[in-house]
Amino acid sequence: MNKKTLFRIFLIGAAVGLVGGLFGWLQFYGNAVRSEHELYVSRQADYASLTDSLMPVLRHRAAFRFYAKRLNLENTFKPGHYVLQRGMSVKDVVKMLKFGMQTPVRVTINHVRTPAQWAGKLGRQLDADSAAWLRALTDKELASDVGFDSLTLFSMFIPDTYEFYWTVKPDAFVQRMRREYDRFWTAERDSLRSRSKLSRLEVMTLASIVYEETRKNDEMPRIAGVYINRLRKGIPLQADPTVKYAMQDFGLRRILYRHLKYPSPYNTYVNRGLPPSPICMPGIPAIDAVLRFEKHDYIFFCARPTFDGYHNFARTLKEHSANARAYSAELNKRKIK
Repeated sequence: MNKKTLFRIFLIGAAVGLVGGLFGWLQFYGNAVRSEHELYVSRQADYASLTDSLMPVLRHRAAFRFYAKRLNLENTFKPGHYVLQRGMSVKDVVKMLKFGMQTPVRVTINHVRTPAQWAGKLGRQLDADSAAWLRALTDKELASDVGFDSLTLFSMFIPDTYEFYWTVKPDAFVQRMRREYDRFWTAERDSLRSRSKLSRLEVMTLASIVYEETRKNDEMPRIAGVYINRLRKGIPLQADPTVKYAMQDFGLRRILYRHLKYPSPYNTYVNRGLPPSPICMPGIPAIDAVLRFEKHDYIFFCARPTFDGYHNFARTLKEHSANARAYSAELNKRKIK
């Protein structure tokens, strides 16, 4: 075999080796993720369920199995919410799962009326189930740790959208929300409370009633002013939403006389003053409406018979009775019972 032949064989071997090396390199460092994909790995997940979720979006599966075994991923993967970006390599994916490089999720806190509803919402947005959330939201010791009791803890949660790791534990979530509560109650907001002489809890409780009365942000300060007037005059608030809350019948469309006598500390027809705690999580506009309540001399209001979401306000019982009759007549006309 002459030198030229040997050289050709060498070149072919080198080329094959180079191609093979490049192929091997691409298996581990090349584009392994077909398209962007969100992966949720629960604390209860085993390795088989992890790989079952991962394989449909992954190229170079043999390389993944090899590298995952080398890094002992089966016994070291971390639960969490992971965003796999298009073009990530096998090594990127394995290291992401091994070291728990998860992406936070956005958790929206908005209108809920009871801890059970709140627990259900959290259970749909985060890893822990609703039972774990309900235990945390009604835990006396945890509530005490953040400066509340199990009844008033509900008033600590300020509706907004927050970022959390999907695997956040319920107690850590509650501790974080205490910090958000402290950020919300700025010196300016606390100063505004002096207008009404209400505590933070009382502001949140009144705001929850205002929020249930109307979704019209521009009307909230006026409704808040009505309730402030009633509190100052010692007149029962007589707020219909508190009757629904007392009865736990949130689908009730028409409050009748028999409903007004329902025995509960939350029923403001049979009790003077504010209920013991909020009847829902009020939106921030409702909270600020209580802090910036409108000064006027109205002590009554009633929904407009036009059903436009706004209310008619009155200074006297005679005026209010006329407004109430007009609204009642429209309810009858529409056959709302």
